[in-house]
Amino acid sequence: MKILQKILKWFLYFLLIPTGYVIISLILSYITVNKTELSLRDNKEIYLSSNGVHLAVIIQINNINNELLKDLKYTQNEKYFSFGWGDENFYLNTPTWNDLTFGNAFKALFIKGSTLIHLTRYIYKRKSWIKIKITDTELNKLNQFISESFKKGTNGRKIIIKNRGYSTNDDFYKAVGRYSLFNTCNSWVNRAFKESGLKACYWTPFAFGLMNKYKK
Repeated sequence: MKILQKILKWFLYFLLIPTGYVIISLILSYITVNKTELSLRDNKEIYLSSNGVHLAVIIQINNINNELLKDLKYTQNEKYFSFGWGDENFYLNTPTWNDLTFGNAFKALFIKGSTLIHLTRYIYKRKSWIKIKITDTELNKLNQFISESFKKGTNGRKIIIKNRGYSTNDDFYKAVGRYSLFNTCNSWVNRAFKESGLKACYWTPFAFGLMNKYKK
């Protein structure tokens, strides 16, 4: 009987941990920080997109400063740059959800691994993107945040992972930081918004947390 009680006790502990994580995440995702109203100074545009799980922030090339643009691979026809951040192993070994394995998911969530910036380039704007009006100051801070997320080599240049993109219009670059349950691809985008002075969640590991702040 005592063994059964101990098993039940540990089972409840393991059940409470993910439940508590989700509840706290939802509460903190609901809390809004930074500005909530548009002003006349909001004369620039960026975009927010999601595939349902992963967030990305899109910036038109004309609004990307030289420091961030430096060392990035692109063609003259590509006008919109989508920036995402995430676990290196998961990015490289899970190009589609059909490639998802328990091992890759477990490593990404529970083992703090190295990270990558996923840069996807577009010629045209997509209808599914959410447009966000921002100021010059906020745009500059966003550029700086993303630029500082790239890991630099000993030569000071961004480090591209050659021939590992999913298609001809995307590439991976080495990034700073470690991925975990508390530092996800979505919390990276949310943190970029927070530090730029844009409306954001207090903290969120989910894509919908930030997306809901801007859906009309």
